Formats: sequence, C-alpha cells, structure tokens
Amino acid sequence: MQPTITVSELRVVRGTTEALRGVSLDVVSGRVTGLLGPSGSGKTTLMRSVVGVQLVASGRVEVLGSPAGSPELRRRVAYVTQAPSVYADLTVRENLRFFARVLRSPAHRIDEAIDTVSLAGQADQVVSTLSGGERARVSLATAVLGAPEVLVLDEPTVGLDPVLRRDLWHLFHEIARAGRTVLVSSHVMDEAERCDDLVLLRRGDVLARGTPAELKEATESVDLDAAFLRLIDRSDAT
Repeated sequence: MQPTITVSELRVVRGTTEALRGVSLDVVSGRVTGLLGPSGSGKTTLMRSVVGVQLVASGRVEVLGSPAGSPELRRRVAYVTQAPSVYADLTVRENLRFFARVLRSPAHRIDEAIDTVSLAGQADQVVSTLSGGERARVSLATAVLGAPEVLVLDEPTVGLDPVLRRDLWHLFHEIARAGRTVLVSSHVMDEAERCDDLVLLRRGDVLARGTPAELKEATESVDLDAAFLRLIDRSDAT
C-alpha cells in the first residue's frame, strides 16, 4: 500500500535542543496510526511537521504526494491541536457555519459534525461557556467537517470522560475504514491498544514501531506499558 505520509530523515532543532533526530517513517491510509511517548518526546513537533507549520532543519515530509504545507493540501489535511482552535464568542453552530464556508462544505455537514462529537445539546451554546472537554469536541467537529483525507490529532481525548473517549476512538476507526489517514498522538498507554499501528517516540527518536501485538511479542510483554519500558531499557543499555 502506498503511504499517504512519508517522513525522511527529519531533523528539527529548537534553540539548543534537537527535537527530532533524523526521524523516518511511513503512514498509510485505512488504519489508525498512533504516536506514543512521554511529554517532550517529539510527538507534537512531528505532527506540526506533517501539516507543514514547523520549521525543519533538514529532511523531507510529503503528504498525499506533495510537500507538507503545500497550498493544495489545505482542504485535504485537517489538524486538531491540543488547545481548542475555535472562536470563544460564537456558539458551536456558528463556529461550524463559519468553518463550513471556509472549507466550502455543504450545510448538511454542520449538523452531522455536531452529532458526530455528541454536541447536539450544546449546539446553540456559546463556546466560552463550555467545559474544556466540550471545547475540544468543537475543534474536532471543525476538523471532520470537510471530510479530510488526512486527519492529524494531537492528544484529542485529553480531559474527556471514558464514554466519550470510547466513542471518539470508534469514530477515528470509522474514518480510517472509509479509506482516510488518521494520525493520533497520546501519552496514555491504554489508548495505544486502540491503534492499528504504533510509533513509539523518545527524545526525538523512533524507539520502535509496529502493531500493538507485534510490540508486545517482540518484548515478551503482557501489555504495552511493560513493552514500552522494556524498549526504553534496551535503548538505554546500547
């Protein structure tokens, strides 16, 4: 299968810190690919590089056959940041109407997006009055509004209740099954089990990658928490 995202020898330097150290990986459509790792491992920097908003020192990132950040990718790639990126003084529906115009999405997609993130009861509520988790869902609604081919999600379930987290992961898999690319980051290991493929990052390097089952088998571990710790120990020992 042809990769939809190709990262080759990517280096990113911030001040005196090398945030990414020659990272290379491919991401394919039809599967949920998870970026796992502790805070500071490079997950957000890698995602910013994929959507073309990160200054890179060297290397190459291509998305859907074009350099990351190319104008032709603006409506084909959606990015949900950790901080909700919506207008606090507008209602949920007004935000969606605005982004629908920007993305040239049909009007019926507005209610569909609101229903998708379970905000029908808050559709006419001003965003500033919503909880943090609800604001995060509004951001996700704006992302799915345009039916993007590539969906990049930076820790989208932080602060959400277990039921909504479960429902959103179900949504991510539905989007992937429709033939789209889903790249999602997390530092929570129980969410790693929900991914089809995993990329484990540490200190700007790819520590390991594979399916959850492959990583557990390779480390003779019963869960991914133990697998990740064993991979770290092996890395430190070399």
